Amino acid sequence: MSAYDLEKLREKQEILAKVKTRKIDIITGPDLHCADWQIEGALRMLFNVLAPDVAKDPQNLIVYGGTGKAARNWEALEVIVETLLEMQPDETLLIQSGKPVGVFKTHEYAPRVLIANSLLVPRWATWEYFLELEQKGLIMFGQMTAGSWAYIGHQGIIQGTYETLARAAEPFGGTLRGRFVLSAGLGEMGGAQPLAVVMNDGVGLFAEIRKEAIERCIEHGYLMEWTEDLDEAIEMVKNAVSEKQPLSVAVLANAVDVYEELLQRGIKPDLMTDQTAAHDLLRGYYPAGLSRKEADQLRESDPKEYIELAKKSVVRHVKAMVGFLKKGTIVFEYGNGIRQQAYDAGYEGAFAFEGFVKKYIRPLFCEGRGPFRYTSLVGDPEDIYKLDEVIKREFKHDRTLVNWVEKARKFVAFQGLPARVCWMGYGQRAKMGKIINEMIRKGELSGPIWIGRDHLDTGSVASPTRETEGMKDGSDAIADWPILNALLNAIAGASWVAVHHGGGVGIGLSIHAGMCLVCDGRREMDKRIVTVLTTDPGIGIVRHADAGYERAIEIAKKHKVWHPMIRDTWPDDRRKEIELIEKEVEKSLQK
Repeated sequence: MSAYDLEKLREKQEILAKVKTRKIDIITGPDLHCADWQIEGALRMLFNVLAPDVAKDPQNLIVYGGTGKAARNWEALEVIVETLLEMQPDETLLIQSGKPVGVFKTHEYAPRVLIANSLLVPRWATWEYFLELEQKGLIMFGQMTAGSWAYIGHQGIIQGTYETLARAAEPFGGTLRGRFVLSAGLGEMGGAQPLAVVMNDGVGLFAEIRKEAIERCIEHGYLMEWTEDLDEAIEMVKNAVSEKQPLSVAVLANAVDVYEELLQRGIKPDLMTDQTAAHDLLRGYYPAGLSRKEADQLRESDPKEYIELAKKSVVRHVKAMVGFLKKGTIVFEYGNGIRQQAYDAGYEGAFAFEGFVKKYIRPLFCEGRGPFRYTSLVGDPEDIYKLDEVIKREFKHDRTLVNWVEKARKFVAFQGLPARVCWMGYGQRAKMGKIINEMIRKGELSGPIWIGRDHLDTGSVASPTRETEGMKDGSDAIADWPILNALLNAIAGASWVAVHHGGGVGIGLSIHAGMCLVCDGRREMDKRIVTVLTTDPGIGIVRHADAGYERAIEIAKKHKVWHPMIRDTWPDDRRKEIELIEKEVEKSLQK
């Protein structure tokens, strides 16, 4: 064995040793450990989502969202890593709910990894049955980007939160300056809220029961102040609103207690939402009336009693939100399934306020716009800054996008591998992806770039209480679309593809698909990148056009996104040909 081979073997052994000793951190640098960058990219993103700077509870493989995991258990993770290190460029690894179950010879342009998480047959798709299977070691909850190895920390959700709040600010003249925003939940997704409020020039108060979540937000620059005293927090908010100075304050308390106390005092926020982990009442939600310590003990000793208390608490939680709505506050659910939980627990008025997608984001989805993410796989922040400049140059007419990049450079700190998220539309994603690959090929970037997105995207989710709530044609619950999205991305050439059940709203309430690409600079990747970044948002336009949204139909016509049932979207030559055929058929029928 050559010295080079010995060195490569030693590097692989070091990576495996990290997993065996449960000390996972990001992998950086230009050196390959796998057969090629398509496989190496998957390995590095897997390590990235479990890095201490990124994951919620890396020792238990929990990335975010209550119990969203990257792998089923440590044994499975070890084998996943071993397999990625030994795979060849024409092989595909299958992951079944966090466990590697097969490697097959496919072809070089096929995805290197295919992932399916928590896909229960509908009749058995309940939390109770899921927990039974989980306890038997047969399944895991993959959330969204946790189980598809695409999570990049708070920095991944920040623009979506920023965009949502920007649209919510329209009744106030397009800014939250001098406006009071109330919310709760500073976990891995909710942790983006304070910074998004400040970036919109607002004043935010956030209830959070986990001190470590507050401290993490402070550490990463997403939160400005915190206190255990609600009176002190209220005073800080009042002063900032009066002075019209942006501010974010967390109070260490249960959300229900904070909401009800503010209601009783007659303190009315201008805007209100919530990001507590309500989708999982047992493991993510903390009931009112118990200290955190008492809740954690009860969760272990008597789960049934815990859930009963959580159900009573979530009803109070949503009733308080409805109370603010009745007083004139703008209130919306932010995708945590809390209305459904309260409704299921007996509160018939739980859906008095809308979800954020129906209220603010769907027009963007109709345009094929959504959360486009990219990461420097070699760990070089300068590559992200160079791509910031590319966006400002190549998309200068999209002022919303350019303004976001400028703000992100100023406000958003990196977690794990340096990354950026930009909400980009149909055509923009493909253009940006091709530019990135060309820059790598020319040596203008330090190394390969991973491209992915949030599963919360234009064509990747069926979730009747979130992304597909209140669809124009009533197709809220039809899950064909995310399955088609995953199938299409797989054959279009994505580096890896995932399909999940559950996500942020819980088992039984959503199906969604994830897509990841590795730009490695090779010319053969140009076509794959452009194809995937065209088909992925394209199916979102088709999905919304099919539901009857005029804006989606306009975009489909403009960009010739072909929906066979909408004749104006056909390519010109084929439409003319079919029109001639139809005329001849009509003549023959008349004869």
